Amino acid sequence: MHTQAAHIAPTRRTFHPAPIGTFPQITPPPLNHADEPFSLAVRLVGACMFCPRNVEIFGETESANYLYKMVSGCVRTYRILSDGRRQIDGFYLPGDVFGLGIGANHTMSADAIADSTVLVVKRSALNAITDRDPAIGRELLWLTAQELRRVQDRILLLVKSAQERVAGFLLEMADRVVANEVIDLPMSRQDIADYLGLTIETVSRTLSAFERSATIALPTSRRIVLRDRAALTRIIG
Repeated sequence: MHTQAAHIAPTRRTFHPAPIGTFPQITPPPLNHADEPFSLAVRLVGACMFCPRNVEIFGETESANYLYKMVSGCVRTYRILSDGRRQIDGFYLPGDVFGLGIGANHTMSADAIADSTVLVVKRSALNAITDRDPAIGRELLWLTAQELRRVQDRILLLVKSAQERVAGFLLEMADRVVANEVIDLPMSRQDIADYLGLTIETVSRTLSAFERSATIALPTSRRIVLRDRAALTRIIG
């Protein structure tokens, strides 16, 4: 059973139409015309914001007026369940887009795990550009489909054993954050536990078991070296 854990309450700051937000606005990264049409549109009509660690970007049930594209750092989306437990739905890394829900209001909250830079664009501005450029609409549809697939994959992961969940998470992070076998995780073990539907003790025991079997090495609590990726792949089947 997943026990309730203490969490750092995020500092509440929310984007508003005018001004676009209470976060410091900073200079966006330079345009790269090799980018996809959606990425170019976000850079052209969006604002680049700095979001400090543990600051809330939007809250559950708030109006979903903006889309967000990660430039640096890491953001988590989550819900607080009726019994007080936190359920993390996803982690967003540089290049990822979040806030893609189809309703008028957010169904979860989002806050920065680490100091992060985010490109923020009003949905209404993006919709106006999409009407003029069907390629942007197609890419936005693809991004929405990818987000749906990620949610479906996570649902399938949550019915597996603890070892399968942790192994799957490590392989996911290896594919997303690095090009080699060393993973520097931006999230804590409590974050991982809340994402996988496990206790922090189970996550720690599983990682220690992987280390004893020489599947991984743990130089620090957040640095993980994949010593035997094939073994992790076998675990998840």
